[in-house]
Amino acid sequence: MDTAVRHRRVTIDAIEIFYREAGPADAPVVLLPHGYPCSSYEFRNLMPRLADRWRLIAPDYPGAGYSATPADFDYSFDGYAALLDAFVRALGVDRFALYLHDFGSPIGARLAIRAPERVAALIIQNGDIPYEDALGAKYAEIEKSWALPPEEMRAQLAEAITEEAFREEFLNAVRPDLAERIPPDLWKLHWSLITPERKEIAIDLIAGLKANRDWFPEHRAWLRRHRPATLIVWGPQDGYMPAESARAYLRDLPDAELHLLDGGHWLLETNLDEVTALIRDFLGRVHPPG
Repeated sequence: MDTAVRHRRVTIDAIEIFYREAGPADAPVVLLPHGYPCSSYEFRNLMPRLADRWRLIAPDYPGAGYSATPADFDYSFDGYAALLDAFVRALGVDRFALYLHDFGSPIGARLAIRAPERVAALIIQNGDIPYEDALGAKYAEIEKSWALPPEEMRAQLAEAITEEAFREEFLNAVRPDLAERIPPDLWKLHWSLITPERKEIAIDLIAGLKANRDWFPEHRAWLRRHRPATLIVWGPQDGYMPAESARAYLRDLPDAELHLLDGGHWLLETNLDEVTALIRDFLGRVHPPG
């Protein structure tokens, strides 16, 4: 079985989108929207480990990774969800399991709400949660900026978009022995792809977390109403999303399978074997190959 990852491009609404793909063309699809400050690169190790039975698809958003950075794109959670919708349609994908991690969570959830029948299952891994009372201490730092006038808020957020800040985002308070497993390529690569335009995009996205708070009830209502088969695999060593954040999903997804691992925000770097085993078992039951 060929499990190699392929690197491809497709034009969506006149925007060139880079994406990674692995697995048989006729296999059940797993869609992998990435987080911040990352790209589809975060899934490079997971994809070949699942590609014997599933088709894995991981796009870079406009303004991220190796995709284009058009001046007239809507760089918001809504804009990215609309782009993902057009992307899966262009690839002829009408049903998929959806991996929700970091900023990929509010983006992917908006995609799911657009057409719930397409979602075969959810895999939630340290995603940005829709439960304001279960956020970690590091979120309080972002929330403080919300009280500032818009230009002051943007100036403060801009100070947090540096190579050192990227490094801290990827290490994110894990123990030293786990930090050794996180390659510097993550922050070195993604910082090298930052341009002045992309820095403004990052500021827009982080600033958009304030407005995104108003959308939480819609996200929770969708989970409660549709209750998709869900695997929650979580790294509690996460300043933004600790163990309490993972457990909060059980309010609306009481049948979800919850696993707290000995890791942090970037489990695919530190706990790949454990995550892979859990995903294979879960998908084998709820989204199996024909």
